[in-house]
Parts: sequence; structure tokens; C-alpha cells
Amino acid sequence: MRHKTSGILIVDKPQDITSARVISRIKKKLGVRKAGHTGTLDPMATGVMVCTINKATRLSRFFLDSHKRYEAVLKLGVETDTLDATGRIVATHQIDTVSEQAIRAACKLFEGEINQTPPIYSALKHNGVPLYKYARNGTPVTKPPRKVFISYIKLIDINLSEIRFEVKCSSGTYIRTLCADIGNALGCGGHLKELKRIECGGFGIHEAMSLNEIETKPSIETIQKKLIPMTDALSWMRQYTADTGLMEKIKYGQPLSSADIPVEPESLSSPFIKVINTDHRLLAVVSQDENKGQYNYCCVFLNP
Repeated sequence: MRHKTSGILIVDKPQDITSARVISRIKKKLGVRKAGHTGTLDPMATGVMVCTINKATRLSRFFLDSHKRYEAVLKLGVETDTLDATGRIVATHQIDTVSEQAIRAACKLFEGEINQTPPIYSALKHNGVPLYKYARNGTPVTKPPRKVFISYIKLIDINLSEIRFEVKCSSGTYIRTLCADIGNALGCGGHLKELKRIECGGFGIHEAMSLNEIETKPSIETIQKKLIPMTDALSWMRQYTADTGLMEKIKYGQPLSSADIPVEPESLSSPFIKVINTDHRLLAVVSQDENKGQYNYCCVFLNP
């Protein structure tokens, strides 16, 4: 695989390790120069990481805004400064009067489009510095609320102070903020105790290899078989098969018009088209410019 094979590897991230460290260990195991991911998981979180290998690193942008699904545990009655189990306890409250009916009603409040304030302990930046650095230095910075979308919150188990639930949400949603907000709505506070991402970019946990499994595989070829080809990874994207003439234009970066790729325009919210050859290999991703009847290159995988 060294420096040659490109594709998407779905990894089940273990707990207590950064996403960056996961990528570093995968690069070492596979012997590749380039690897990345399409969305950071906090060290305490586990689950799906969409890892891009070699040329596939250029596809990361197409997955960043995808919806995600998580399974989480909310601990009621205990508030922490980080809003999760890694933080310092700042308040405790009685939960004797919190009913299952109240919990279900509180969760419903946060479905749909909501305004959510990012945690002061997060990797979001202020003046080029991550927020968690300000917080650790005793000068926390609060970012203004931003709109996120919660498709659903499905309660799995309610066991006294702990609530296990599944949530599907838009990119940029903080599950620890969601847990704290639900706790506040119930009047008892709360924090995120456990978090597992079960879907990201259309890829599920059932497709993932554990980091231990990757590192202990004696054969690189075994891992290579788990790589998702770049064309298949963009399954949601419209597709066009290039002829020889179009391939030559793409190879040399020549302008492309609707005559070259006669695909009917669709909503500007999904302007991308993947161009492939007859072997189903990804040649390029282009975007439609409806006003000019032309295409803009997003990334090209053909060398002149």
C-alpha cells in the first residue's frame, strides 16, 4: 500500500486518545505519507472516524457538513466545567423529583433547529487560539450561539440518574452542550458521561475496524481490502462517465462546459458531480456554475 493506494478507511476510535494520534498510528502502520479525517472526536469519545488515505485526503471537504449519529449517556444532577466526564465538578443537584415524563418532554424541546452555545472548553478558535486554552488559563471566552439541527433524540434507557439516548444531528453540534442543556431544562443540571459516534458521512460503526485490529493485522493487504474506493465513498454524489475527449480536457485542466458534461442542473445545495472512467475510477470532482453554464474544478486525480 505504501504511497500508492488511496481510499477511505472507517475506524472505530478507542477512548482516551486524540483523533490526531489515531491518524498518526494509521500512517505508521500503512506506511503512507498522507492521511487525515473528516471530523474530530474528543479524546473521551469512541466510534466512527472517517479516515482519508493518500489522494482521498482531498475529498475531506465533501464530508465535513454531513449529519452524524451518536449514542450518548447523560448523567443528571452533576455539572462539570467541561460539560463532560473529564471536567471538574462545579455543582450537584437532587434528582428525586425528575420523572421519566419530564425527561421525554425535555428531550423533545431540543429537536429541530436550535441555537446552541459552543463549550468554553472546545477547539473552536478565538483570535487564532483554541477556546480551551483561554479556559485553562482562567480567561474563558464564550462564543455566540449558533444554529444547529437535531433530527431526533431517541431515548434508549432511563436508569435513575443516567439516560442513554441516540441522537442524529447536523455537523457542528456539541453533544456535551446538548446534555448540559437538557439537564438545565430539567432543573437539575447534567453532563455527558459517555459518547460513541455510530455514523458519520454516511458510514456506520458496522463498517469500522478497531485501531487495535488495524495495528495487529500481519498483512497490509488485509487492511487494504477494507479501503472504500474514492468513487464509492462519494455514493451520494451525481456521477458522469468520461469519454476520451473529456479525460484529455480534465488531464490538462481545460475549461469544461455543459456540452462536456450534459447533466441537468440541480439545486445549488448539491452542485457536485464526480467524473469517472469506464473502470469506475474517480477522475475529478467538479461543481456546476449555473449562471455561466460551466463547471469549476474541485479536485482532479489525473496527471498531465
